[in-house]
Amino acid sequence: MARWKPDARERLAAAALELFDERGYENTTVIDIAQRAGLGKTTFFRHFQDKREVLFGDGALGTVLIGAVASAPSTATPVEVMALALEAAGKFAFPPDRRESVARRQRVIEANPELREREALKNLALIAAVTDALRQRGIPDLNARVAAELGSLAWKIAYERWSEATGDEDFGTVARRALDEVQAASAAP
Repeated sequence: MARWKPDARERLAAAALELFDERGYENTTVIDIAQRAGLGKTTFFRHFQDKREVLFGDGALGTVLIGAVASAPSTATPVEVMALALEAAGKFAFPPDRRESVARRQRVIEANPELREREALKNLALIAAVTDALRQRGIPDLNARVAAELGSLAWKIAYERWSEATGDEDFGTVARRALDEVQAASAAP
């Protein structure tokens, strides 16, 4: 009987999140994940380099953010560009049906110092990439850095609000509102 079933990557990611949440990240092995998904260890390594990569992905989010920055209207201000980028990233990374898995992922990361550090480094890399994409639009360095940092802060606030919310509001709307609030707070006396 053939063992192949579709969506191996998604099944492995779901199994990993379940096990990390149940047992803890440190107490879960790649073999545990593969067995929970009904797959072999070799299949796991075809899709992920290690068990951390299940939580941190393949860099596609950065590609979406940079693409949105590049494709924003030429008349958009740096903050408007960031709003468009946050909306695009939200559609990609946080569709409504992923709210529970997003919250589970965050619990796993918060419970492990090594994972919190990896998350922080990933965020710094995203800020640097977005800053560079803004500069490539001709935005002066300081303005690009400030817009990218404001966008990152808005992302964090929106992420917390969206993952804890019970309504069906999409991530992009939450992120745009958070960006408006962060921008207003930064201009307050």
